[in-house]
Amino acid sequence: MDDKRARFEEQVLPHLDAAYRFARWLCYTPGDADDVVQDAVLRAFRGFDALRGSDAKSWLLTIVRNCHLTAAKQQQRRAFVPLPEENDEVDGHAMIATTPDPESDSILADQKQALERLMASLPEEHRTVLMLREIEEMDYAQIAAVTHVPIGTVMSRLARSRAALKAKWLQEMEGEPRAVR
Repeated sequence: MDDKRARFEEQVLPHLDAAYRFARWLCYTPGDADDVVQDAVLRAFRGFDALRGSDAKSWLLTIVRNCHLTAAKQQQRRAFVPLPEENDEVDGHAMIATTPDPESDSILADQKQALERLMASLPEEHRTVLMLREIEEMDYAQIAAVTHVPIGTVMSRLARSRAALKAKWLQEMEGEPRAVR
């Protein structure tokens, strides 16, 4: 260990608790106090050669105070940035959420669950053609090839499955309102 570090540890580090207590009184949160003390100790180590005399405690506490004032000024500069208004032509778009709100998310999730439940209630042959057409976006000939049925049968099953799904959807939506379970 080099001589500067040994002298620093001997003269300054015994006052670390006092530095933290002082920083804790100056700062609002323990996290801010931790940051101030850490910055102060680093500054103290860098400037340790400039320490004259034996009053390391008051020297360290002065550095803690200066670090706190510096941090407070930086925080104050960052704190006074006004937010734009919604109707501001330049930055107004930043104040309008582009993502759905929690209520819309919840409604959409409920609708997805209802659709999955209603799709599961359809007969397999109707569910299959509906999924291939609407989800996989296959044409009638491709669906006929996958299901091994004539195109006319694909078209009639698709029409029946759409009608059944619509009827079940309307029946469920017109039913009793469901409470949160």
